[in-house]
Amino acid sequence: MSDPPTQRPASREEFRSLLDAVKVEAESTVLKETFGYGIKESVGGDRLILVWQAHTEYYNYQIWHLPAKPEVSFGPLTFPEYDFAISPLGNLVCRLDILLTEEALPARERMQPLFPGPVMYGSRVFDESTSLVTSFTPDELGRERYWVSLGPQAQASRLKDIVDAIVRIETYYHLLLMQKPLFSAAIDHAYKFEKVHLEQREIITSHIGHANSETLQRWLNSLTQDLLKTNRMAGTLHFALSASIPYDKIVHATLTSIGEQRMESYRPISDYVLGGITGVAEGYQQLLRRIDTLRGGFEGIIEIIRTRIDLIVEAQNLALLQSVDKTTKSQVLLQHTVEGLSVIVIAYYLAGLGGYVFKGLQEMGWLKNANIASAVFVPVAIGLAFAVTTFSKKYLHKKLPGVQPAPQAHKPED
Repeated sequence: MSDPPTQRPASREEFRSLLDAVKVEAESTVLKETFGYGIKESVGGDRLILVWQAHTEYYNYQIWHLPAKPEVSFGPLTFPEYDFAISPLGNLVCRLDILLTEEALPARERMQPLFPGPVMYGSRVFDESTSLVTSFTPDELGRERYWVSLGPQAQASRLKDIVDAIVRIETYYHLLLMQKPLFSAAIDHAYKFEKVHLEQREIITSHIGHANSETLQRWLNSLTQDLLKTNRMAGTLHFALSASIPYDKIVHATLTSIGEQRMESYRPISDYVLGGITGVAEGYQQLLRRIDTLRGGFEGIIEIIRTRIDLIVEAQNLALLQSVDKTTKSQVLLQHTVEGLSVIVIAYYLAGLGGYVFKGLQEMGWLKNANIASAVFVPVAIGLAFAVTTFSKKYLHKKLPGVQPAPQAHKPED
């Protein structure tokens, strides 16, 4: 299922529609959240059992035909008026045609025409009386054929165990191999990214010491784009390949649980299964580790470039602060100079105004010598000018709280 949370309940409704199409009676139906079955019996005594199971990432159907007459063969089910009239959701993983009989297996020469493919595999499973044969090659209907020979005392529960084991091995075997095209394409992409990354790292390592901010920014933009592509590829691969280890373990555990024993003139079924998946899951994990390493390499060199840019910015800020400091000192000197000139100018104007006042008083006869009075008033004017300047500075500092008066230098005490 490509979207399990959505398609899992949809598959339940799909199974319900299949039961309706086959016309299974409601009293012969059991349907739960992730499991269901329906049973139908024909007039001739044939029984049809339809089973649906929903798992974490896939769901499956088992259609059991129990004929009243013992004559059965591979191919479409011969149950009267049976038709699998639905199109399953998601991608098709595998289709199996399993024939269960009580009789012993026929001779290999008779079995060979019934199984497509060049090689036949067979093993005894669970006990000495149960044998199965397959070729792992789809027939003209796209189904892999299995012939299972059961002992005459086989119990119904053992039938289900055998079928479930075959289905589990086939399902997880194909789920593992379904990702090989994606894996092969990702290997090529990973190689290209690794090659580009090595070339970029060589260039950056050689020139980063004297690269300017424009060059660093260009490198940073290029590496960021490569990192985004790598992250996108890593996300896709982790989603598709992260379950490969559990799948591999399920196949191995199931092969162990059936207690496989060799049969004469047949290759063991485990030879084919393990030969197809050996190293596959580990290869997937190795690719994921390569992608993570590549992503870490991009992130590391991007961090180095950002650090280099930060150092350049800090150096520029330091130079700017030094320039501001020099400008501030110049402004302070200029301010003191302006303040000194202001005192002189104010004193000059006050002395001039005082001279006019003293001359007027002399003309009125209230003052004998205006020149002497003007000369005496000059120091007073200077003091008044200094007082006016000081008072104005303190007033402005009170009105503007953010401006603090310059600290006065204290003479060291003896």
